[in-house]
Amino acid sequence: MLEVRGLSAGYDGNAVVRDIDLRVAEGQIVALVGANGAGKSTLVKALSGLLEPQQGEILFDGAPISGLPARARVLRGIVHVPEGRQVFAGLSIAENLRLGAWTRRRMGARAIERRMREVCERFPVLLERLREPAGTLSGGQQQMLAIARGLMAEPRLLLLDEPSLGLSPLLVIEIFRLIQALRAQGISILLAEQNARLSLGIAERGYVIETGRVALEGSGAELLARRDVAERYLGVGRSVGGATGARHDALVSQLRRVLAS
Repeated sequence: MLEVRGLSAGYDGNAVVRDIDLRVAEGQIVALVGANGAGKSTLVKALSGLLEPQQGEILFDGAPISGLPARARVLRGIVHVPEGRQVFAGLSIAENLRLGAWTRRRMGARAIERRMREVCERFPVLLERLREPAGTLSGGQQQMLAIARGLMAEPRLLLLDEPSLGLSPLLVIEIFRLIQALRAQGISILLAEQNARLSLGIAERGYVIETGRVALEGSGAELLARRDVAERYLGVGRSVGGATGARHDALVSQLRRVLAS
């Protein structure tokens, strides 16, 4: 579905990400993991059209889209849910959702309202408070609104940038279960996250970004099981006598139990 070849992008002529090769197949969750400042958000912006690439190629369904504006990419089915939620606090929840359907407004008001009800079936708290200002929602509820707003555009590929940022552990698990459910509906997902443990736990494929380059790639399970990835991104340090390995194996088992429940 999405293929990136030799992509470099950045700001004011300075490259933040360099020579990125990446693929997302239809129906996959692909995780981009790395430390804060590694270049994940810059890459996502280049894919959605918010940032013009300096070099390289982006293909969607086999066709080049590097020169297309963001609106045209949304119409093709690429939808970006940005870092930090970025909901419009002074507008109602319903108004925020209608903005998500802006490129689909030719459907007409009734179709958009019907789409809003369909999307909010996964977010009952939003459905109950459609007329309230978005600024009255909690952080976790605002993240749900940001994802729901993205779904209003009927995405085929959803670009999620740090959806768990600033949320409590229970809400993080809820967001990741939602991501799995969206994949089950046939939506492909590129997930840019610092939470490597959960991201790789639900991803078919993962890419580790370091200082703007792909340092490692492989299946989510393969990367999750690697000791070097564990030490850098999962909070598992070196230890004497095999304690690190036992702790890492326990963390992997715990993750799988949580996601399967």
